[in-house]
Amino acid sequence: MQPSDGSASSPLPEYQGCKVCACPPPQNCLCRGEMTDTVTEAKLGGECIPGIAEKASPWSRAIRWIGRIDTHDIATVVLIAALVVIALCTFKDYAISNDEGVQHRYGELIIAYYSSGFRAEGVFSFQNLYLYGGLFDVTAIFLSHLIPIDPYDLRHILCALIGIGGIGAAAATARLIAGPRAALIAAAGLSVCGAWYGTMFNHTKDIPFAAAMMGATLFLIRIARSLPSPRAGDIAAFGLLAGAALGIRVLGLLLVIYAGVAIVLYLPRPWPGHRARWRFVIESSLRLVPALLLAYVIMILAWPWAALEPLNPIRGLLAFSEFQYDIRTVLAGQVYEMANVPRLYVPIYILIRLPLLTLFGAALAMMFALLPRLAAGSMQLRRRDIALVSLTVIFPLLCEVISHGPAFTGMRHFLFVIPALATLAGIGLDAAATALATRGRLAASGALAVVTACLLSGAVTLVRLHPYEYLFYNSAVGGLEGASRRYDLDYWFSSMPEALNQLEAYLRRTEPADANRPAQVYSVAVCGERLEFEKTVTLPQLRWDFKPQWNQSEFFIAPTHMNCDGDLDGKVIGTVERLGVTIAYVKDRRALIQPVATAAR
Repeated sequence: MQPSDGSASSPLPEYQGCKVCACPPPQNCLCRGEMTDTVTEAKLGGECIPGIAEKASPWSRAIRWIGRIDTHDIATVVLIAALVVIALCTFKDYAISNDEGVQHRYGELIIAYYSSGFRAEGVFSFQNLYLYGGLFDVTAIFLSHLIPIDPYDLRHILCALIGIGGIGAAAATARLIAGPRAALIAAAGLSVCGAWYGTMFNHTKDIPFAAAMMGATLFLIRIARSLPSPRAGDIAAFGLLAGAALGIRVLGLLLVIYAGVAIVLYLPRPWPGHRARWRFVIESSLRLVPALLLAYVIMILAWPWAALEPLNPIRGLLAFSEFQYDIRTVLAGQVYEMANVPRLYVPIYILIRLPLLTLFGAALAMMFALLPRLAAGSMQLRRRDIALVSLTVIFPLLCEVISHGPAFTGMRHFLFVIPALATLAGIGLDAAATALATRGRLAASGALAVVTACLLSGAVTLVRLHPYEYLFYNSAVGGLEGASRRYDLDYWFSSMPEALNQLEAYLRRTEPADANRPAQVYSVAVCGERLEFEKTVTLPQLRWDFKPQWNQSEFFIAPTHMNCDGDLDGKVIGTVERLGVTIAYVKDRRALIQPVATAAR
């Protein structure tokens, strides 16, 4: 990252004739050593060359065009391209999450509902999935008919690409508000955020929803800046992305609130008369109606239950606030039922799961917007833009705290605030560096060096955690070691494939295959979901828990999350570790139970 003094580039000087030869500026005059749009032929001298000119080569124009691109923009594009390559190379490393099986089935039921002419109504009674939209699931199923790969691999690729799109949306928003350097910082910060990157492959409802919300916020800012006459393209893009968000989770209704606040927030300054204000509000609201209608159409197509009655989306929103399941979570070592978590449960998890650099940068952006004098010497901050992005973070968290809603699995259901926080962090850190530049280039360079070092440190940590990047905790709680058994960790047992591979390696080593006798079949008790087990296991003698009692299984694999590894005893024959912390155990229980030999069929 290069320091910037925040000065605007001066306009190009008027044509003053050739720089090498002293001749007036007639048409078709070419000077050696000066790049122009017209060239006749190469000359060794510096004389002017009159005559009919030809156009410069495409390579010359391309070089000139590239030269005008900001280096931070180039770095941002390279980063996003690198993320795409990394995602395509590593998607198989990520386990199938607990929700993916039922979500995939839900998508199939939505397709069956439409293909049957609305007669197959099983979609409305499939667990509680009818309260969600199925846009991602339906899209993944359609693509699975076109792309011949495992449907869950396809889901992970699609989700990762959407997550990278969310990074791009955060960068674009930061660039719109504060410029290319802020965009690069925002993109890099979100890329090395474990709570985002680590969930980007298999949180197939949370990540697409969050990316859609960030994209909609980008176009809402563009719309707000040009009220009461926004561009049609921005209206359409906002409607599409708002519809995508609503087609996944009902919390997309927040965008309607944000749009209303934006109209008020962007009232012209100085304040016009009373009638002028109302005219602005009414005209702006009417301009947004097509976007809301488009969003509604997408929502009901992806969420059939929402189309049954006009108020069903509101009923769905209220239903989420009253969820009561037998799900437990842990905060600072204290176990809670999901309905009884402390009011500050989600904000606390955000404070300990996001990189401190991101939190610090976001706080700076909000502070500079409230107290612009502190950013003296920096670029003119667009305070209303920052206020709108801040609203998308603060408002949902405030609603959660005030309503004391249910919560579990840490901040998973609030992943949609992370891109906005990364955007604010890019703006705040960029503004701080620009302000420091007024005290000398060395100060600004030093600040950017610290930011770069923090980002690189975060990247190294994620590499060491791979593929469990979502286990990242910042130093406020002592990192992963300090969070172990005190906060939610591997809540979807993503480490199951690695643990199961260790169990298979153990059996191959201790019980090599013998063609003269049948292999003994073992029952494996798993503190996780069956789908991932069946997708991973390769030894035919290992079967999902089939004994009458769980504690009769010969082997046991479990994560340390919620101390699940303590449910059954046994000899530890394998562990899954990251950063020196054990996150899963593999246990041999054969010495503790009455052995029952079962011939493999």
